[in-house]
Amino acid sequence: MIGRVLRGTDARRLLYYLYGPGKANEHADPHLVAGFRDPGDIEPEHHPGQARDFRRLAGLLAQPLVALAGPGHAQPVWHCAVRAAPADRLLSDAEWAQVAAGIMDRTGLAPAEDDLGVRWVAVRHAADHIHIVATLARQDGTRARVWNDFYRVREACQQAEARFGLRPTAPADRTAARCPSRAEAEQAARRGWDEPPRVRLRREVCTAAAGAHTEQEFFARLAEAGVSVRRRYSITAPGQVTGYAVGLPWHTARAGQIVWYGGGKLAADLSLPKLRCRWRRPSTEPGLFRGEGLPAAVARTVLRRLVGEAAEQARDDTSFFVRLRETGVLVRMRFSETCPGQITGYAVSLPGHHDGGGMPSWYGGGRLAAGLTLPRLRRGWAVSRNAPERSGTFRSTIREREAIFDHAARQSRIAAEHIRCSAHRDPAAAADAAWAAADALHVAARVLRSPELRRAGSCYDRAARAQYGRIPRPTREGRGLRSAARLVAMAGQITGDATLAAVALVANLVTLAAAVAELREAQQHAAQARAARAAASQLEAACVLDRSGPHREHRMEDRRASRSQTAAGIARGDFQAPSGPSHPVPASLGRPPRRLGRAQLPPRRAGPGR
Repeated sequence: MIGRVLRGTDARRLLYYLYGPGKANEHADPHLVAGFRDPGDIEPEHHPGQARDFRRLAGLLAQPLVALAGPGHAQPVWHCAVRAAPADRLLSDAEWAQVAAGIMDRTGLAPAEDDLGVRWVAVRHAADHIHIVATLARQDGTRARVWNDFYRVREACQQAEARFGLRPTAPADRTAARCPSRAEAEQAARRGWDEPPRVRLRREVCTAAAGAHTEQEFFARLAEAGVSVRRRYSITAPGQVTGYAVGLPWHTARAGQIVWYGGGKLAADLSLPKLRCRWRRPSTEPGLFRGEGLPAAVARTVLRRLVGEAAEQARDDTSFFVRLRETGVLVRMRFSETCPGQITGYAVSLPGHHDGGGMPSWYGGGRLAAGLTLPRLRRGWAVSRNAPERSGTFRSTIREREAIFDHAARQSRIAAEHIRCSAHRDPAAAADAAWAAADALHVAARVLRSPELRRAGSCYDRAARAQYGRIPRPTREGRGLRSAARLVAMAGQITGDATLAAVALVANLVTLAAAVAELREAQQHAAQARAARAAASQLEAACVLDRSGPHREHRMEDRRASRSQTAAGIARGDFQAPSGPSHPVPASLGRPPRRLGRAQLPPRRAGPGR
């Protein structure tokens, strides 16, 4: 049994509709089943061959409103539609009357022992639902409180389910995302859109939040995805951002302005304060990335990206090294032996990334990329000293991307084992890893460009959220999985068929979703467990699609080719030249990769033979 609360202004017009034929002649035998008086005394008069007279009933409902008319009371009509599940038995009028009375008592609008509550009636015009109409003014001249009325209605519906043996439904625990309204769904169908704008915006915000390290990067990723962003600033502290709203440039109102959706209106965990809790780092973990457990290829990729971004934003040596330290990168400078104080080079390392002897693993600029040596950077700064800041495109090599996918698959497996171990002993300890799994799903769907993964991420969202919008306690497994998701987002989208490393990542995400389903079942959260199982089924479909067909041999050949690349080839792939018009990218994981002919291959660089 579910209940939906609406607000209106005219009780008489609402009664006309409830007693009328309906928009599709679906109303049959409309009559009152309950109310603030005996239904037989206030039932609208009906004479054969004449319309019903609602003036008396509408006047009785509106009488308490006379003393409360004025500002702050623009929508005084409270309307609640209550419907039973299709598989439930048909309730009698007396049972529906008990349901309506329980809702009015639970919400506090008309308590059972209070004769001065609001005036209300319950109309039944179909076998499976009723409509409750009330005016928000108590009969003692005071205003009725409707704070959190939707949640009280949900509790009353669950009580009715237990009382009458109906199908149980999930509680209003704020784990579900905001569904598109009927107007939004009909607008999308009328205009031929694949989905309502609210659904797309929620997916874009979830993906941007999963791949971002900071608030600034979050807004930048939204802009790259074509989403318009409007920041909300504090009134007492000018310049401080307190919230945000997003919209699509092509989704406008009649006057031409963009239709905005606040983050909290998309989902409970997408408000700016909740996102900041996700990005907040403990004082013991400086920087954007930690190096513990990172393979050497992944650490090199991260450092190359951070150093490249710092070099683009800097104008000289001083600002370059300052920006590196702000990102948490460890910097070691090399000084000239003949001119003390003159810097001739540098090396960088990630905190916690050590070699076999427990010492930091250092990477010189030339080891990261040929264009990141200090002399090359100085020449670039000298040429573009007065130029504005640039935003270059980071590109990872095939080997680096596979190393990132392998690392993400390993973190997914670790998180799944942690969730299974904590499901019965300490479910709260697994909440952070379950929340972080949503980041991995959304990022993997975007990078692999897979509609199956995108649907799996949408299904899984409810299973990821903690109840009542709470933020889970941070854990090592959750931080590791969230960091791995950011690494996958940093690697960029795959422009060909999926590699075996990507398939392994998806397979481990299946295990992770199944572990979260076991966790929610142990917590007796049926709706969240169902969402996690649905996501696991979607992920299994993606794995089957990718493993089947004649394209597996092509992927094996591509993997061997990537392993056989020389160091010079990898270095050339670090900073590729701007390419021409891009080819269409496959939408699924199972399409064969595009093969280049001999005439399309780039010419080899001439050089001495070995």
